[in-house]
Amino acid sequence: MTLLMGPPAASAPPFSRLADAPLRPRSVLPGRQRWEVEAVRGRPNLARLLESSLQAAPGIDTAEVSPVTGRVLLFHETALSSRDAARLLGETVAQVLAQAADHAVPRRAPRGNSRGTSRRVPRQTPGRAAGGEDGAPPVADGTRHSSGTGTRSGLGVVAVVGAGAGAAVALGVGKHVLKVLATPWVSLGLVAAATTAVIRRAWRRSNADRAAAEGSSDTSDASGSPSRRHFLTRLIGPHRRKFALATVLSALSQAVEMGLFALISYAITVLVGGGSQTLAGLGLVGLETQLPFLAGVMALAAVASSGASYLAGVTWRKLAQSIESDLRTTTYAHVQRLSTADLEGERTSHTTQVLTEDISQLGSFVARTLHESTQLATCFAVLAPAYLLLAPQLAWIAFAPIPLVAWLAFRFHERTADDRAASAAARSRLHARLTDNLQSNVMVKAACTEEYEEQRVAELCAEHGEANSRTDRSSAYQAQLVRMCAMAAVPTTILLGGKAVLRSELPLERFTPLLDLPAMTLSRLYRLGDMTDDYRRSVDAFERVQRLLDLPQERSEGSRELPADGIRGQLDLQKVTFAYPGRPAALSDLSMHIAPGRVTGIVGTTGAGKTTVAKLLMRFREPNAGQVLLDGVDVSELPLHELRSVIGYVSQEPFVFDGTIAENIRYGTFDADERRVAQAARAAGADSFITSLPDGYDSQVGERGAALSGGQKQRIALARTFLADPPVVILDEATSAVDNETEAAIQRGLEAFAQQRTLIVIAHRLSTIRNADTIYVLERGGVVAERGTHTELVQRGGRYANLWRLQSGEPPASRPTEQEHQPPTWLRALPS
Repeated sequence: MTLLMGPPAASAPPFSRLADAPLRPRSVLPGRQRWEVEAVRGRPNLARLLESSLQAAPGIDTAEVSPVTGRVLLFHETALSSRDAARLLGETVAQVLAQAADHAVPRRAPRGNSRGTSRRVPRQTPGRAAGGEDGAPPVADGTRHSSGTGTRSGLGVVAVVGAGAGAAVALGVGKHVLKVLATPWVSLGLVAAATTAVIRRAWRRSNADRAAAEGSSDTSDASGSPSRRHFLTRLIGPHRRKFALATVLSALSQAVEMGLFALISYAITVLVGGGSQTLAGLGLVGLETQLPFLAGVMALAAVASSGASYLAGVTWRKLAQSIESDLRTTTYAHVQRLSTADLEGERTSHTTQVLTEDISQLGSFVARTLHESTQLATCFAVLAPAYLLLAPQLAWIAFAPIPLVAWLAFRFHERTADDRAASAAARSRLHARLTDNLQSNVMVKAACTEEYEEQRVAELCAEHGEANSRTDRSSAYQAQLVRMCAMAAVPTTILLGGKAVLRSELPLERFTPLLDLPAMTLSRLYRLGDMTDDYRRSVDAFERVQRLLDLPQERSEGSRELPADGIRGQLDLQKVTFAYPGRPAALSDLSMHIAPGRVTGIVGTTGAGKTTVAKLLMRFREPNAGQVLLDGVDVSELPLHELRSVIGYVSQEPFVFDGTIAENIRYGTFDADERRVAQAARAAGADSFITSLPDGYDSQVGERGAALSGGQKQRIALARTFLADPPVVILDEATSAVDNETEAAIQRGLEAFAQQRTLIVIAHRLSTIRNADTIYVLERGGVVAERGTHTELVQRGGRYANLWRLQSGEPPASRPTEQEHQPPTWLRALPS
């Protein structure tokens, strides 16, 4: 099966032959699909754009796009058929390619691929058309139009003529030009301008990539938004004093370290020269006096540098930990008070990533990048004045390598981006395979495929190791090349500085302390690209945190208070209409009366709105129309905490925390003693299996209750609700995972627990609500089809009676309709 993408919109310019490339399916299952999209292979920006576009599409839960393999993993809602999901994927890919054509997304081919070396496609400057220099689109064979070639040839002629003219001028006035350029303030200004140009160019190119990846045509400075402009202010603001202290310590440690190396060179000069006139003028006469003095000063400088460096590192880490702790605590407290609708919309995995990885990224940025940035700034703050004051004729030698090293730092950072992406993708595949193998250990052993899985993991380990080796080689090559450029300034400084000393233009005592300063400064400059990239990732992480904090919290206050003498427990839904975003109405003009102190059962087909009723009663959702009343008071007028404190809720898939059984039953009623915990467990039918465990109530249940069965977790959740003793209880399929004998025991406990209590039981198994005082039968759209007691509904011979006969084994009253013979929608919609 192959799904061909339709052509892009008519208004979109041609992109390339990839725009008509097929989507090749790898696996298509209900709710999960894997495809291969050749268009995104080797294109990280396009892969990110496709991934974000798919995740924003209606019906798509999660999408993962790999720029290394071109694979697309798609998880979609079961309501969305496999055929519709595949069609949505094709349309999204076509739209993304057309959009990328508008923004000329550059393609980065993976380097060092095991299948062969791919030629790197040069990056295009922002605003330049995808086709060529003149904006002409590429032709089918990948070559450019002749107009682009002609323009390029013309530019080449102009460049040659300009170079010749420049050489002639240089020969004529070269000596005078060099003399002017060597002027300290001129050289400093030129170096500052060149370095600024290099940084701005790298910054804008990165912003162009970001704009293309985000699908925006704006390639202006991405830091122009308010959140980006005030990123550091908002991040550091509450910790200004710690930040100021850390900055001072970093600057002090770096300045003292540079002074120490300058002092060492100066001491050697004093030793070789037999003494220093400068020190003699301070009263230190003779080499025997000057050397101990210099040694003592160097020792103090070494201690001060080490101490300041230690204190700076500790202070930065404490600052980072404080920022992490405050951000994580504040954000988590905010998330706890989000509405369930917003939290579901953000998806738990995304929220967890913000609370863990993104906030950790901000802490790492503060602890490392800000520390290094301060040290780098201090190096320049010491280097420039030192040369301008002590050896101005040599200043241009110290400053000249700075733009080159900055350019190399950004250049190599960009060139190694593909290697890092390939390494990350290989690590992700290895992690996913290891996780799958460990989770499916029983199946692997049953299929006797241990050796097969070992071979697969070994291949992924080799792939991961090879990708890491390429990344390590690139990083090592970058570091050594930058170091070579940094050290190249030393022999030039010695040569020209030595001549100045011989001509008596520069005192030796002023020259030697300056020799190590350029190398120290340039050795720190090589991480400029990494620091810039870390800054950008931190800005993105901070924006994701802020987006989470900008989500509105649940409205917790209320204009009415619950009665001091308790509630009766009467609940009413009056003409309630509710629809989930982008879906048909789950409830349509529903009216329902739940009598106080009685047991009310709610049954119906899947999608009839049974769980939605429970969510409205708990105010997990707000109705689009109508009212939900508790004892005649609209629940929206009651304080949220008080409302939920009087309603107990047990879901079909209750959550069990990692801890002991007693701790899970006691959750929410933390002051309950052991006797009350045991009584609640007996009422829920859980005491029998708990006492059979070696540690009883102190038994550990494992992560998400891994040591318990589904029925055992449901009984613990029931016991937790019984212990809380709320006047209203909602059981949403709370006994679906237990056997008939256990259900009978739970029913006996519920009968005693339900005395003088409002109990709402949502069930598919009709035996669970057989003894209910009132039973509501719902159809799709939240329409009440029938209402009555069990006996009344069976005698009526309607839908409930048919369901009862099917579940009890009795022959149905009538033959199923043709519609009931039809297979499920998702099965009919599967692609052929």
